[in-house]
Amino acid sequence: MLQLRTAGYKALDILRTEGAVPFSWNSTGELEERTDKLMQHFFEERAAVSKELGAGFLLAEELDRLLRTEEPELMDSENLAATEKLAIVRALDRQNSVMGLYSRYAALLLPLVRDIASRTQSRVRLLELAGGTGGLALALASEAQKQDLPLSVTGSDVVPEYIREAKRVALEKGLPVTFRLLDAFDMNTGQNETFDIILISQSLHHFTPGQLAVMIANAEKRNASAFVGIDGHRDLLLGIGMPLAAGLQGIPAFTLDGLTSARKFYSEPELRLIAETAVDPGRYAIGCSWPMTVLTVRFDGGEPAICTRFA
Repeated sequence: MLQLRTAGYKALDILRTEGAVPFSWNSTGELEERTDKLMQHFFEERAAVSKELGAGFLLAEELDRLLRTEEPELMDSENLAATEKLAIVRALDRQNSVMGLYSRYAALLLPLVRDIASRTQSRVRLLELAGGTGGLALALASEAQKQDLPLSVTGSDVVPEYIREAKRVALEKGLPVTFRLLDAFDMNTGQNETFDIILISQSLHHFTPGQLAVMIANAEKRNASAFVGIDGHRDLLLGIGMPLAAGLQGIPAFTLDGLTSARKFYSEPELRLIAETAVDPGRYAIGCSWPMTVLTVRFDGGEPAICTRFA
């Protein structure tokens, strides 16, 4: 319900007709600023379109506005102790494991690894941004070993405590994953290092539209073959289910963050708008494998569609 596809795609077409998207930009700072402003313009156009379409569409628009928030999660708060942040991220890791999400992520991503390995005839280097304590990076490395895939995995985050925990678990499990401190937004560490796949999972909603556009542009600048963003599907059912599932662990901060995150997820039309500020329309695909929405951008001319249903 909260995807608002009919009104959203009509609004996006209006912006394209106006020439508002795509646009030329000369710096990542300009790209970030203009993308953020464009998203606000998109919301205004979508509201106007919803009003024209009738009461049902307007009701959905008003519900989306009521539920949407820009408040940060507690795990992003500078006032929250590192130990409490670590407890939240560990809880998320447990939830992902119990729900089988890591195996589903691997099923989506490893065919992409095979395709790029076939194209480059070399080992594929994957960098996960904002990866927390490395649950997904470790799962990918483990599955790649089982399938004998030529994949090197590097996990990263900006929180030192997460990186220490990730390194500890990698050593405990005997998995060859490198972890490093890295700001997902500027990626200034290791300027001469290249990666074939830049991945960000379950964290898209922690960043503004402009920041996401910059991440995509930076991935291309760093000669990546693909950028993949995976996040929760913006959906009323998931909005109710996420905090309920999080509440089962009895950690109030994790439960509250689950609710906040569900309110911040991007819809498919919104992700399409973000992608088109950074790359040409034919170079990306957006799909859904519920409860996940997947944005894939290819810079090497390969097929971007890696998901089961596409918007």
